[in-house]
Amino acid sequence: MTNIPTFGMCMSIANPTVAAATAAALGVLTPMPCIPVTAPWVPGSATCLIGGMPALNSTSKCMCSWGGVIQITFPGQVTTNVP
Repeated sequence: MTNIPTFGMCMSIANPTVAAATAAALGVLTPMPCIPVTAPWVPGSATCLIGGMPALNSTSKCMCSWGGVIQITFPGQVTTNVP
C-alpha cells in the first residue's frame, strides 16, 4: 500500500475477498476492490540502479499474488510548468 495503492476492482477468484463475495452471491462472480499483493518488479534496467535496485523501464512488470500484472504504460518523463 506504500508504493502501489489500491485501484480498480479485482475479479480474480484466487483473491480471498473476491472468493468470499462470490460465495455469498451463490457463485455469481462478485468483484471486490483491488488491494494488490505484489512481488518485486522485474526485470528492471541492467545499467541503471536507484538505491541499489534496478531502475524500472518499459519492460518492467510487477506480479500480483492473485494473478494480475502491473506494468508501465508510459515509460517517460514529462516537464510541467507550474505557475
